[in-house]
Amino acid sequence: MGSIVMTGGGTGGHLAIVRAVKEGLVTSETPTAPPVYIGSTGGQDRRWFEEDSDFSRRYFLPSRGVVNQGFAGKIASLRVLARSVMQARSILKEQKASVVFSVGGYSAAPAAIAALLTGIPLVIHEQNAVPGTLNRLLRPYAKAFLSSYDPESPIRAYPVKSVFFDKARVRSEAKTILFLGGSQGAAAINELALSLARDLRERGIAILHQAGERHLERVRDAYREQGVEAEVFGFSDKIPDYMARADFAVARAGASTLWELAANGLPTLFVPYPYAAGDHQYHNARFLAERRLAWVLRESELEPGKVLDLLKQDLSIPSRGLIEFTPRDGAREIAGLLQSYLGTH
Repeated sequence: MGSIVMTGGGTGGHLAIVRAVKEGLVTSETPTAPPVYIGSTGGQDRRWFEEDSDFSRRYFLPSRGVVNQGFAGKIASLRVLARSVMQARSILKEQKASVVFSVGGYSAAPAAIAALLTGIPLVIHEQNAVPGTLNRLLRPYAKAFLSSYDPESPIRAYPVKSVFFDKARVRSEAKTILFLGGSQGAAAINELALSLARDLRERGIAILHQAGERHLERVRDAYREQGVEAEVFGFSDKIPDYMARADFAVARAGASTLWELAANGLPTLFVPYPYAAGDHQYHNARFLAERRLAWVLRESELEPGKVLDLLKQDLSIPSRGLIEFTPRDGAREIAGLLQSYLGTH
């Protein structure tokens, strides 16, 4: 029997999908050999998976983004890509790959292209409402293209870790608010939180605030100067717990964060990162907002009064709607699809 090869990454949004589906494979009732991971020497790939023993083998190949570079940069990147594709072909042959699962990002290019060149089935997962460049280019050649935003996708459930579903509950009123800017922080969300601090205190609303590692001390000092108690943190592996404690959130609209919040039933005002490729964070958020399951405001539209008005609403309607709308077991479904290719190549 062949192996399942997983590839792609560079950023946490991509790598979270790899991790979720990998866990779906590891916990599957159908036993299979541990998957293989092919990532990049750049980005966050090594930090996430270099020591991950759930993979039988882990490879990190040189790769560079091609988009948004000048002519000379594109040529250099293509040369690096060509060498890495050849390395990936050798790895796929050595590991007897039956299927390659790609989550996109420049890290995915060598193995995904190598799969197509060698006739190995390629399954693509697109996290965002606006497909990334590589996924858009390779989609016509993939055996399956998975997207929670695409009505034609064979699997619509987003691969969210089960803990977010397990801790879900229906909220009715805002007693605790979570400002979620990611481990790097989000300046616009930080400033919004600080401008709301006194009003939230007066309303008896507790504050949880992921300010980002770089902004941690400044934000803590700013709350202290206002005489407002707030639980401020940077990087954390306890995000499911913070979400579970909150009744309302203000967050960026990266795909994994968006679907984790949805799985938890946590009503959210999304503030998309304005420089995301293809403005995909805005379109991610609109997908829920159009169904009246969330709210979205551009950074330029942020006003404390608008947020305070949202906090007065009956939150049970969007909260219950999110729980009913968000399907569980996406990782297991994708794992099952990948397993169906074993022994076919």
